[in-house]
Amino acid sequence: MCEGTTEVIGMCSSEEQNINQLYPLQAENFDQCKTMYNSDVLNTIKRSPSFIKTGQCSAKVIFKEQDHFRKWVHENLRKKECTYFAKRQTGSVCECGYSRDYHTKEAINLGCLQGEKWSSTKHLQHVPTDAFGDIAFEGQGQKIGKYVRVSNDTAPKTLYHLMTKYWRLNPPHLLISVTGGAKNFHLKPSLRFMFRRGLIKVAQSTGAWIITGGSFAGVMKHVGEAVRHCKMTSGCKGRQIVAIGIASWGIVHNRENLIGGEGSFPVDYYMDETNQGRLSCLDHNHTHFILVDDGTHGHYGVEISLRTKMEKYISKQRMGTEDVGIEIPIVCVVLEGGPGTLNTIHSAMDNGTPCVIVEGSGRVADVLANAAALPMAQITISFIQKQLRMFFAESYNTFSEQKIISWTKKIQDIVRMRELLTVFRAEKSRNDELDVAILQALLKDPRSVNPRASSLRGQQGQENLDHQLKLAVAWNRVDIAKSNIFTDDKQWKPSHLHQAMFAALVGDKPGFVELFLENGVNLREFLSSETLVRLYNNILPYTLLYKKLQKVVKGEKQPQISDRVDGKRNVVLLHHVSIVLQELLGEFTEPLYKQLQDVQERRKFTIPPIKVNVLPSTPQDMQSTYSKESEICKEEAEDPERDLFIWAILQKRKDLASIFWEQAMDSTDSSLVACKILKKMSSEENDIDLSEEMEELAQEYEDRAIGLYTECYRKHAKRAQKLLIRVSTTWGNTTCLRLALEAESQKFMALGGVQALLTKIWWGELSVDTNTWQVLLCLLLWPIIYSNLITFRRDEENRKKKLLSNSELNDNPPVNENLNLVHIGQHSISPTALLPHSDDQDSKPLSHWQQLKAFYTAPVVVFYWNVLAYFGFLWLFSYVLLIDFQSQPSGREYFLYFWLSTLVCEEIRQLFYDPGGFGFRRKALLYISSTWNRMDVAAILIFVVGLICRYFPTTFYQGRIILCLDFIIYCVRVMHIFTVSKTLGPKIIMVQMMMKDIFFFLFLLVLAIVAYGVAKQGILTHNEQRLAWIFQGVVYQPYRMIFGEIPADVSFSGFDLSQCTVNGTDPYKPKCPVHDSNSAPIFPEWLTITLLCLFLLFSNILLLNLLIAMFNYTFQLIQENTDKIWKFQRYPLIEEYYCRPPAPPPFIIFSHVFLLIEQMTKRKAKQKHNKFKKQLDDKEEAELLTWEAIIKENYLIKLKRNQSQSLNQQISCTMEKVDTVVEALDVNREGNKVEQRICRLEEQMMQSMRALNWIMNTLIEKDFGSRESAPALVISDSKNKEEEIEDEEKDLKPLHHVNARSMMYPDTNIERYPVPDEKVPWEVKFDGYTPPTYTAETAGDDHSTGLSKMKTAPKDGSQDRDAGPNTNAVDESLPQNPKGRTGLDGRGKLRYFGANHAMDPIITRFKRNSGNSATVKGCKKVLEFLVVQYPDEDWTLPAGVLQSGETFPKSMKIILNPKMLDMFQKLMKEAFEVYRGYVDDSRNTDNAWIETLALNFHLNDDNPFINSITNRGGSGTSRRMKIPLIMEGAVQQLSVQWQVVEQDVPVCVLYKEYLQKVTEIHDACF
Repeated sequence: MCEGTTEVIGMCSSEEQNINQLYPLQAENFDQCKTMYNSDVLNTIKRSPSFIKTGQCSAKVIFKEQDHFRKWVHENLRKKECTYFAKRQTGSVCECGYSRDYHTKEAINLGCLQGEKWSSTKHLQHVPTDAFGDIAFEGQGQKIGKYVRVSNDTAPKTLYHLMTKYWRLNPPHLLISVTGGAKNFHLKPSLRFMFRRGLIKVAQSTGAWIITGGSFAGVMKHVGEAVRHCKMTSGCKGRQIVAIGIASWGIVHNRENLIGGEGSFPVDYYMDETNQGRLSCLDHNHTHFILVDDGTHGHYGVEISLRTKMEKYISKQRMGTEDVGIEIPIVCVVLEGGPGTLNTIHSAMDNGTPCVIVEGSGRVADVLANAAALPMAQITISFIQKQLRMFFAESYNTFSEQKIISWTKKIQDIVRMRELLTVFRAEKSRNDELDVAILQALLKDPRSVNPRASSLRGQQGQENLDHQLKLAVAWNRVDIAKSNIFTDDKQWKPSHLHQAMFAALVGDKPGFVELFLENGVNLREFLSSETLVRLYNNILPYTLLYKKLQKVVKGEKQPQISDRVDGKRNVVLLHHVSIVLQELLGEFTEPLYKQLQDVQERRKFTIPPIKVNVLPSTPQDMQSTYSKESEICKEEAEDPERDLFIWAILQKRKDLASIFWEQAMDSTDSSLVACKILKKMSSEENDIDLSEEMEELAQEYEDRAIGLYTECYRKHAKRAQKLLIRVSTTWGNTTCLRLALEAESQKFMALGGVQALLTKIWWGELSVDTNTWQVLLCLLLWPIIYSNLITFRRDEENRKKKLLSNSELNDNPPVNENLNLVHIGQHSISPTALLPHSDDQDSKPLSHWQQLKAFYTAPVVVFYWNVLAYFGFLWLFSYVLLIDFQSQPSGREYFLYFWLSTLVCEEIRQLFYDPGGFGFRRKALLYISSTWNRMDVAAILIFVVGLICRYFPTTFYQGRIILCLDFIIYCVRVMHIFTVSKTLGPKIIMVQMMMKDIFFFLFLLVLAIVAYGVAKQGILTHNEQRLAWIFQGVVYQPYRMIFGEIPADVSFSGFDLSQCTVNGTDPYKPKCPVHDSNSAPIFPEWLTITLLCLFLLFSNILLLNLLIAMFNYTFQLIQENTDKIWKFQRYPLIEEYYCRPPAPPPFIIFSHVFLLIEQMTKRKAKQKHNKFKKQLDDKEEAELLTWEAIIKENYLIKLKRNQSQSLNQQISCTMEKVDTVVEALDVNREGNKVEQRICRLEEQMMQSMRALNWIMNTLIEKDFGSRESAPALVISDSKNKEEEIEDEEKDLKPLHHVNARSMMYPDTNIERYPVPDEKVPWEVKFDGYTPPTYTAETAGDDHSTGLSKMKTAPKDGSQDRDAGPNTNAVDESLPQNPKGRTGLDGRGKLRYFGANHAMDPIITRFKRNSGNSATVKGCKKVLEFLVVQYPDEDWTLPAGVLQSGETFPKSMKIILNPKMLDMFQKLMKEAFEVYRGYVDDSRNTDNAWIETLALNFHLNDDNPFINSITNRGGSGTSRRMKIPLIMEGAVQQLSVQWQVVEQDVPVCVLYKEYLQKVTEIHDACF
C-alpha cells in the first residue's frame, strides 16, 4: 500500500476561488448543442457545481459546456485495458488481477487460443477513459469533488492543464506533498490539533496545493479531517481548501460506480469500509481525485511514479508573479510512515526537496527526529537498531541485517542534508507552529534559488535573500518575512526591494508594502512613469475601472498608441488614466497626466507586444512604450504618493489606499478626491455589494477629511481657512472647497471652519457681527456709513492687534533658522513651519472712499440690493400685466423690457464669466447643471415668446397669457433668493424634496383617476363625442371628488334631465346618463355607488395618507439635517453674489458695458475671485502642507487611540484572547506539560551547575582554597559553547567520502550496496558486503592496466549494462579506493581502474575599473576567475577528467584557441598548486576513482591574452561570450565569462575552498 501522500490547495492572487465551481467556457469553442432534455438530466445538472454558471444560465449552455469537456477528455485522457486473459495458476482471475467479467470477448478468446506468458508491456492497451466528472459522497452532506481516471503514463502537462483550465484551479504558490503511514495510526490530540491547524493555515495563507494518496486511511485521513475542520470552523475563512488525492485505480473500493462513458455530473459514491477488504475507499474530504490506472487490480503504489512526475512538473512552473517569476516551491511533510516513506523522503531530499518531519507522530518520523538531533558520528547501525526496536516493535523481526544497514545509510544521508531537513517538535515548539516550520524549511534551503542545482549547497547571498523574499510575498506571510528575512544580520538596499514592492502592490498585500516602506523603500525612487503604467496595465479584467480604461483606449484616434496586447487588451497609458479621472472627478479639474500633443510625436510612439497578466509584465518589453511618454510627461512621477493613492482608490484597495494617504502631503484634498471618485464609481457599479463597499469607503474618507480639517481649524483657524481656498496643483489646480462641493459632502461643508470662511466672504470687509437692519439702513442712507453705525473688519482687527501686541512679543521668542529638518513621511521640512505666522495684510485703516466701496461691494449688500431690485421687477411686471397691458406698449412696459434685458445680460455674463479658468465647455456644463439657471433660461425664453405674440393682434391675448404664466416662474424664482436664510432655506429645500414625492404620488393618483373615470363615464354616458366633456368626466370630475365634491349623476336621486343634454347638442351641458323612454335612469346604481366608494377609499384615505406619510418622512429627514443642508446650499449662493457686479438690475447694465469695453480692448480684468481660489507661492504652500502633515500625524495617533479604546475593538481583542486561551487549554489538556517542566528545570539546574563550577575554579585559581577541599560537581555535559560549536563544525565535515556512496549511480538505474559511515574504511570488517559490479560500455578499455577482461557480463545493446551482485570474486589485484568502500565494483563510467586524473584550472586576473586600474575593496585587490556554463547547468570551472596524453581538460580546449593553450602550457611551471588529491565524486567506485590537480593560472597585467578570452567593456566589466557546442546531436551554446571572486560566488563548496586559497596566495579580497 502506498505510504506517500500529498495534497494541494489552489489560490486566486486577487479573489477567492471556489473549488467546486467550473466557470463557463467560451461559447465559440462549444460543439453543437443538444436540444432534447428530460427532467432527470436537468435535476442531475442542478447538483453539479462544475457546470453552474454565475448569473443567468440556460440548460443549452450547460450541455455545451459538458460536451466540450467530454470531447477534451476523450481526446487527451486514456485508461489501460487488458487485451489478453491469462488465467493465474491459483484462482480464476487474470494475471492483471481482474476477473473474467472485466475482460472483453476478444481478450478471453485470445487467451484461450494462445499460451504465451502475460506481459504488461504487450497485453495492455490505451483506450479513452470512462470515469470522469463530479463525485458526490453519499451520507456525507453536499460534499462534491472532481475525479478522473488516467493511465500511469499520462503526461503531467495534460493533468496540469486539466486542473488549471477545466477544474479551474489557479496555479499554486506552494506544493505540499504530505507523506506518511498509509494505514490508520493514532495521533496525540495535541499533535493532531497542531498538525490540522498548521497545515490548513499554511495552505490558506500561501495558496498551496496539498497532494495526498486520496484514500480514507492513514495520513490521508488526517489531512482530510484537517480540510473538513477548516470548512466547519467559522474562523477558517478566506480561500477554500483544495485537496488533491492521487490514488491507484485498482485499489479503489466501489470504483464501479465511478464508471460512466460520457462522464458523471455528479456520480454517487458510497464509502463502505466494512466490506472494503484489501481495497481502500476514497476520502470524502478531498476535493479532487486523480485515479491512476496501470491496467491491474489490487496493486498499491501504482500512482507513485506519476505523482512524482507531476510534482516535479508543477514545481518547474512559474508562479507568474513577475518577469522574474520564481518556480513553484515544493515541500514534503512527513507524518508517521514506514519503509516506503523513508524511500520517499530520501528520494525527495536527494532531488533537493526540503522535508518537514513531525516528531511524535510515530515510526519513521520519530526515528528521523531522534537521529536529526545527534551528530553524524552517533548515527550508527546499533543506534538505528535501537530506534527500530523502539518504534517498530511489532514488525522488528521482519528487518534483516541488510535492511537495517540500508536504513542506516539512508538515514545518514538524510541527516547529512541538514539544510533540507526540518524537524517540527511539538513539545518544544511553544509559539512556533507547523505552518511556520514548513515555510522556514523552504526559506532556509540554500538551493532554493535553483532547486535543480545540487551544487549550490551552502550558498548564501543576496540572490538567495531575493528569492526568499519573493516566496514570502507570494505567500503573503509578513510574519515569516519579519522573522526570517528582515533581520539584523541581513542588510537590504532599498533598490533590492523594488521588485518585491511591485509584486506586493499588484497582489494587494498591504502588510508587505508597509514592511518595505519601513525598511527604506523611497517611493520617489521606486515609482517611475514606467512602473505606474505597468500598475495600470495589471488591473483585473471585468472590473469597472478596467472597462472604463479600455473604453477610453478604444476611442483613441491614433491606433499607434492603442496597440493591442496579445490580441486581447489594449495598452493603457497615463493620459488614458487622466481622462478617466476627469470623468470621475468632474470637468472642473485639469488633467493630472498630460497627453501627447504632437501628432508626429504620436506616430513615433510605438508599442511592442506586451504580455499583461494579473501580476507584473516584463519591463524590458514595455521599456520602449513607457520611456517616450515619461520624457513628455516629466512631472508624472513627481508625486508618487498621490499616484499610488489614486491607483489604490480606483481599484477599491482600502488598506493600500490608507497607507499612501498617510504618506501623502495634501491629505484633506486627497480625502475629498477619494470621496468623489468612490461615490461616482458607486453610482455606476452594477454589483450591489461592490457599490455598497464603495459607499462605505467614500464615507470613511469623508470622515477623514472632516476629522483632519477639524484638527487643523482647532490648531490655527486662519491657516486652516487658507487650506480651503489654496489652489492645489496636485489635484488639477482645484481647491478644497470645490472638491467638497463636487463630492456633495454636506458634513464637510457644514464644519465650523468652512462656514466661518463662507461667512467671512459673505460679509466682505464688514464685521460679521453687523445686524441686518444696520445694513438696510446704510443701504438706503449711505452717509450713515461714516457714523460708526457699522464696523469694518479691518478696523476691528487693528484694535485687537494693538491690545495683544505686547503680550505676543513676549510670548513668541525669536526662531533659529538653522534648525534641523523635520521628516514627515518621506518629505523633509523646516520646523519653522510649525510656528504660528500672521497673515500679511494691510493694517492701515480704511479711507472714506474705501469704506464706501467695501460696503457696496460686500456680497451681503449686493444680495440685499438685488432682493430689493427683484421685488421691484416683480411689482413692475405685475403692474403691467394687471393695469398697463395695452395694445401699444406704454413707457412702463418698455422699461420692463429694458429691465428684463439687463437680467438677460447678467445671465450671459454668468455663462461666460470664468474666474476659475475652467474653459467655456466646462463652465457651460456647470451653468446648466444648476436648476435655478435652467429656470432663468426657461423664464427668459417664455417671456420672449409672449413678447412676440403680444405684438401681433391675432395673438395679443395669447401673448398676455404666456406672460402671466411666465410671471409665475419669476415668483417661484424668489425661493432661490431666500435659501441663504437659515430659517427659510431649509423649508425651501423641504419643498423641493417634497416635489419629488409628489411625482410618485401623482403617478398612482392618475392611475386611480383614469381607472375610475373611464369606468364611470362608460357606464353613465353612451357615445360621448365631445373631447372636452370626455376629459371632464374622465379626469376633472374624479379629481374634484378627492376634495369632497360628490357628483349627483351617479345615483337615481340626483338624476335630472334639465341639467344635461340628451343628444349632446348643448355645448354647455354634459350628456345625460343613459335612460329609458320614460326618462328614467337605467344604469346600475349599486355599481356606480360601489365604484365611487372604492375610488374615494383608495384616493382620499389610502393615497392621501400615503402622501402625508411621504411628506412627513421627508420633513423629518431634512429636519434632522437642516443645518447641514442649509450650510451646504450657502456656498453656490455666496459664490454667485461674490462674483456678481455690485449694482442691481437695471443699473447692472453699466457694469456689463464696462466689462464689454474691457473685453473689446483686451484689457486684463481685475481678478476678484481670489477669496475662493488663491494661488500660493512655493514657500508658503510648502509650509502650509507641512503644517497639515504634522496635524495629520497627531490626528492619526488620536484616531488609533480612539479605535483601540472603542467598545467593538475591546470586544474583538477579548475574543481573540479567549480563543488563544481556549486553544492553549485544549493543547495543555492532552500534552504532558509536567514532563516539559521537568526538562526545563533540568536545563536550569545544569546551567546553575556550570556556573558554580566556574566560580569554584576561579576561586581555586585565586588561592581561596585547595582543589581537594572543593565539593565535587558532577556535570554530565561540561562543554562550553565554543566547544559545542567546534563539535558541530566537525560533525558537518564528513569523515569519509559521501558523493561516492550515493544510493543511485549517476545517470543509471544502478543501486549501490548501502555502506554506512562506520563501514566505509577497508580496515573495518563488513560481513555480507557484496556490491554489484558495473562498468559502462562508453568507458572504453583500461589501456593503463590491461584489465579490460574484468568487464564481465555480456553486452545487451544498451548504453549502460545493468549491474548485478558480485557473485564472482573480483581479482584481488584490482586497486581499491583509498578512501574506502563505495558500494559498487568495476569502473563505472570512468576510463581507468585506479586513479583517473583530472584538472581544475583556476584562471584568474585582477578586476579593472573604467580607468583601467585595479579595483580595490577593503584595501585589497579584487580577483576575477574564468567560469563556464553548459546548457541547463550551473557556472563552474573549465575542469574535467584528463584523457591519456592530455594536459588540459576538454573545457579549456573549447574556450581557448591554440595560441592561448600554448601560453597556458608555458604558465604551467609558474602556476600555483592549490590542491592535489582525491575527489569525492559520484562516479567513483571501489576500483576506480578521480584524483584532481587544482592549479591557479594568474594572468598578470603584462599578459597579452588578459583581455582576449572575453572582451572587457569600457566600464571595466567583462562580457559574456557564447560558444557553439554540439550536444546530443543539437547545436547549443556554452557560456564563458569572468566572475568576481567573493563569498557569494555561485559555485560549489569545493571550488569556494579553492578560491579562498587563491585569494590568500594573491593577497586579494574574498
